Amino acid sequence: MAEVSRVLEDATWRLMGLPNVVGVGRGYKATGGVRGSTECIVVLVKKKFPRGVLETQAQVPAEVRGVPTDVVEVGEIRFLGTGTESMGDTAADTAGSTERTRRQERMRPARPGASIGHYQITAGTFGAVVWDRRTGEPLILSCNHVLANATSGRDGRATVGDPIVQPGAADGGTVERDQIAVLDRFVPIQMSGRVPACMASRVAERAVNSWLRATGAPARVEIVTTYIPFAVNTVDAALARPLHPGSIESPVLELGELQGITEPELGMSVKKSGRTTGVTTGEITSVDTTVSVVYSGNVTATFRDQIMTGSMADGGDSGSVLVDENVRAVGLLFAGSDKSTIYNKITNVVEALGVTFERP
Repeated sequence: MAEVSRVLEDATWRLMGLPNVVGVGRGYKATGGVRGSTECIVVLVKKKFPRGVLETQAQVPAEVRGVPTDVVEVGEIRFLGTGTESMGDTAADTAGSTERTRRQERMRPARPGASIGHYQITAGTFGAVVWDRRTGEPLILSCNHVLANATSGRDGRATVGDPIVQPGAADGGTVERDQIAVLDRFVPIQMSGRVPACMASRVAERAVNSWLRATGAPARVEIVTTYIPFAVNTVDAALARPLHPGSIESPVLELGELQGITEPELGMSVKKSGRTTGVTTGEITSVDTTVSVVYSGNVTATFRDQIMTGSMADGGDSGSVLVDENVRAVGLLFAGSDKSTIYNKITNVVEALGVTFERP
């Protein structure tokens, strides 16, 4: 394992630079669709082509410094908000239609696994109740793109104190009737590519273009912000502070109380409880994974040290907590495709946010 990890660290960015590659991680080599016991470098691609179709320099090598590679088709990986197109069929054991409806309704006290969101987004999932290490107060854990509108902290998309509604707006939640919390803090998401400008810049842009039209000038101005290319993220995570502590409770819908946290392992059996697909099960197929996630258009965000499973989620499941068979938190779900689901390591999440899963 140590040797594979060292080679992976050295080779990740070279492999990520190949056309069609969207991720690189550590997993088990599969032959004929059957997973073996040999660790390898897993290379995630949008579409798998026969080796002869691609030019030599665009091909994934069969091995890197003696470590075998395994090319896995995952499609385009996207943030899993409800605005995301359907990810198709998920893993077995999804909740029935009655449970899915209940998850998307107003719930007081609200429980993890239910619909929630920043007032300007559609909806995501209330992941877990966690406790502030400094004050001991209970907080709502979910993704930045669920509770903080995918903000970098500099783009005006969200501000500490913004209303959080349960259920999310896509499920009929409104600030006037359904506000349950305020945005407490978040880890900024650094995007790469052509990112829309903030509100102040758009106002300035409209004013300048109005003046240009009035003067008959043929030119038009467009203000955009481009973040540093290849900026790397570790977590997509945020916290909300409930307006009333009694408005939330900690047992996760259909899973019960979380029993602490643990590190992910290849082949680990896992499950999650989410707003859209309820409880789904699967296993961890890749760890130490670097992945490029599409936000919109050609705007992407790169994440390192991630977990991957097979398809276990759909749009609106972002924020769900991934757990092992002992109901210990392993990851925070935030992205996926019709073939895979991606999670932050929960140990990275609690460290970044300064929280614990242990009730004071």
